[in-house]
Amino acid sequence: MAKLSKKEIQGKLKDLKDWQIKGRAIVKTFTLPSFKEAISFVTKVTDLAEAANHHPDMLIQYNKVTLTLSTGSEGGVTEHDINLATQIEKT
Repeated sequence: MAKLSKKEIQGKLKDLKDWQIKGRAIVKTFTLPSFKEAISFVTKVTDLAEAANHHPDMLIQYNKVTLTLSTGSEGGVTEHDINLATQIEKT
């Protein structure tokens, strides 16, 4: 899957609230009501990631979860990342 240009990524992020381009990735921090709900959210993301065979970096800070999506083999953001972000938004 080919790496998307910055312009292509920006266009696709218009439909994904609060996702941002950072370097060669897209990133979003989710704030949940509690640590327990943050961990539950991470579990849901893990299930989506496994089903897509695409694994984001995850940073858990109490009730905040930061997800970073990038396709390492392509050196940047691809449709695979956009598709996973879209699925995450539906959780």
